[in-house]
Amino acid sequence: MSASALTVAPTGDRRGWLVAPAVLVLLALFIYPFFYGVVISTQPLEGGGFWANYEHFFTTPSQWSTLWVTLKLAVPATLINVGLSIPVAFALRRNSRAQRIVTTLLVIPITLGTVLVADGMLTFYGPAGWFPQFLQGLHLYMDEVRLTHNFWGVLISLVISGFPFAFLLTLSYISGIDPTLARAAGTLGAGPWSQFRLIYLPLLVPGLSMAAALSFVQAFAVFPSAILLGAPAGPTRVISIAAYEAAFEQYDYGMASAIAIVMGFVQLLIVCAIFAFRRAFYSGPATSGKG
Repeated sequence: MSASALTVAPTGDRRGWLVAPAVLVLLALFIYPFFYGVVISTQPLEGGGFWANYEHFFTTPSQWSTLWVTLKLAVPATLINVGLSIPVAFALRRNSRAQRIVTTLLVIPITLGTVLVADGMLTFYGPAGWFPQFLQGLHLYMDEVRLTHNFWGVLISLVISGFPFAFLLTLSYISGIDPTLARAAGTLGAGPWSQFRLIYLPLLVPGLSMAAALSFVQAFAVFPSAILLGAPAGPTRVISIAAYEAAFEQYDYGMASAIAIVMGFVQLLIVCAIFAFRRAFYSGPATSGKG
């Protein structure tokens, strides 16, 4: 009898145990804190019903208005980042030395961090910074240039820090589309704009929706920029600042947890809406070689 015939078949596939460490980390760092936050959000500090913290948030103008302020920052920042990433990535879709150099320069803000970007913006865009002095030196704009400590400073910082992520995602999707599709359309008389509008853009929508979802989540969680470059007591008092104040100034962890739950729920709604929108477009295979 051969040795292969004497081998005993394994009783079960033990490869599933390889995911056990990841499951434990997920339970410890996400699942448990999430459910713990949900529980304490229903325990108001000063007493009340089950939904007292949520009722307080949506009935207090200084609280629920932070949600609107955050959306006014996150939505334009997402549209700008994704919108700018399309033409830039389309121009750099072919692998070359120039493409690698430009891509490296565009992703530098990722390595700087939010605080360092904010510090540089205060030096460059501040009232006495290089940019206002440049405009006034050329007599292009003689009034005071206010691009920090207001809404525009936070929005610019979100674009600077968020654009590299959107660009890299969009570039990966554009470079993965089979170029023979556009060349085939060109043989039928389609110009560059028609090729982009009828071929590239529909195939890009699934990737753009993913980039938009990630960009929105990143922008919606803005906190350091709203403090360093905005007016945290006024027009840039975002919802994350409200959660911070409730937790570490008022020591009301239940209210802070309720605000965090509201943040997560709003983000989930927007992300689901983005993914629902992409279903109206083609999502089949588009990569048979990069050419």
